[in-house]
Amino acid sequence: MGNQAKMIRSELFQKHRKVEVALCPAVLVWKEIEKSRKPSTGTSESGHGHAVKVCEIVAVHKTEDEADAQTKKIKQHSQQYPYAFTVCYVRRTQQHLWHCSDVTFHCADQQICEKWIQVINEQLSLLTHRPKNLLVYINPYGGKRRGKHIYEQKVAPVFRRAGIFTDVIVTEHANHARDHLKTEANLDDYDGVVCVGGDGMFSEILHGLVTRIQTDHDVDQNLPDAELVPCSLRIGIIPAGSTDCICFATVGTNDPLTSALHIIVGDSQPMDVCSVHHDNVLLKYSVSLLGYGFYGDILTDSERNRWLGPARYDLSGFKTFLSHNDYEGTVSFLPAEDNVGHPRDKLRCRSGCRICQHKNSSKDKHNEVSEEKEKQAEDGGRNWSVIHGRFIAINAASMSCACPRSPKGLSPSAHLADGTTDLILVRKCSRLDFFKHLLRHINQEDQFDHWFVEVHRVRKFHFQPWNHDLIPLEDPSKHPENPDLDPTSSFQETNDYSTAQSSWTCDGEILHHAAIQVSVQCQLIRLFARGIEEQQDAEVAV
Repeated sequence: MGNQAKMIRSELFQKHRKVEVALCPAVLVWKEIEKSRKPSTGTSESGHGHAVKVCEIVAVHKTEDEADAQTKKIKQHSQQYPYAFTVCYVRRTQQHLWHCSDVTFHCADQQICEKWIQVINEQLSLLTHRPKNLLVYINPYGGKRRGKHIYEQKVAPVFRRAGIFTDVIVTEHANHARDHLKTEANLDDYDGVVCVGGDGMFSEILHGLVTRIQTDHDVDQNLPDAELVPCSLRIGIIPAGSTDCICFATVGTNDPLTSALHIIVGDSQPMDVCSVHHDNVLLKYSVSLLGYGFYGDILTDSERNRWLGPARYDLSGFKTFLSHNDYEGTVSFLPAEDNVGHPRDKLRCRSGCRICQHKNSSKDKHNEVSEEKEKQAEDGGRNWSVIHGRFIAINAASMSCACPRSPKGLSPSAHLADGTTDLILVRKCSRLDFFKHLLRHINQEDQFDHWFVEVHRVRKFHFQPWNHDLIPLEDPSKHPENPDLDPTSSFQETNDYSTAQSSWTCDGEILHHAAIQVSVQCQLIRLFARGIEEQQDAEVAV
């Protein structure tokens, strides 16, 4: 049974067998006791042992005999155990799915039964990271319009079972949730905010919550270098949209019950957020993909065919691929430190990621002197890199952007909370070469291993398109003797050049400005998630 100090221990009855059950501070264990064939040897423990972490127990309750057919069946075999309690816990299955499992134990004495329920509930009450009150927003229109049904049938019952109180708001129009969070919601009443919908609904919650926190702390979000205040309330995602990329990249599956269980056990996953500005005006926040060129064109075209539903993305993708447009501009970026790895290092961001944890530890230990040095390095311009060229696509992935169609995502080694984004530049190339690059998103080959693709892990970047008013000057990084040259100002006016512009897609929404400034806000928000787990063991053998 292990060496941990046991808080309570009993010989109980489970199904058709006698088991020894023990509760330690961190784990509930039970193991079958079999009578030996030889009376002289007494009893011996069999190999059928199970363990459940206390932190993954959903609830415990007394089992009512009248409503439990299994109990009646068992009582036919033995009248010695007329009292019972049921423990509901998380059970892992394949492909990162979580389910609720029940195990019922039968007792000979009512006081023993009540004692077990009391002690387990006392242990659960010590888990202060678990939410007790949640504000839930349901988008009834997203995806296949099943958000309300998914919540009522799959999520609400397990919330009630876990003793979580909810205030539910079914949104009536676009940005309903965002505006309610910004102005009306009493955030002090809740332990978290839950969105039932797709990535668009999550974006609403993100913007409403972040804006509310900055407003309450008098932070001007329009300043690109503003130090934003992290959100204390965690955000839960119940997937009910078309793609649910953010949920897939942080949990590993788009299953509503799995997400609900992550919320119930109180998981907490920090996440970076990119702030996107144009001329000192905040345009949007992004947590997954900023895309210019190919992906921006797909979204722009798909908006004209919304009547097609999710199929519009396939049609627009095919049309955009055939068009094979490229766009000229200048990308300036501030590279990340060496200790956050590289986009091609094959170190996947998983639950307990050491790179994200290291960033959190470094962030906590930063003193004012080191922060001032960092700011001077950013403002001086010497560390910036500048690239001019013609690009088919410019993508910034703050997470892997994995989804069922692309299990690895746009940047397989991107991290959720390391204070960086992976800047992917796809230069002008043949249509065949670009097609080979796209294929890499759905196979196991290195998608950055092409002559026309380069990727950089950055903390900030700026983009300036070329148009009839602007033409690039020489790369300022080639002139270190002139440190005052701003990497974002390497243009001069001319009327001799003209080119078309694309649009940026920001987590599935179109930005109306091509020239943008992007800064990564390290661990600005937290989700009810734990990152994708490496192992999927259903139970731990004792």
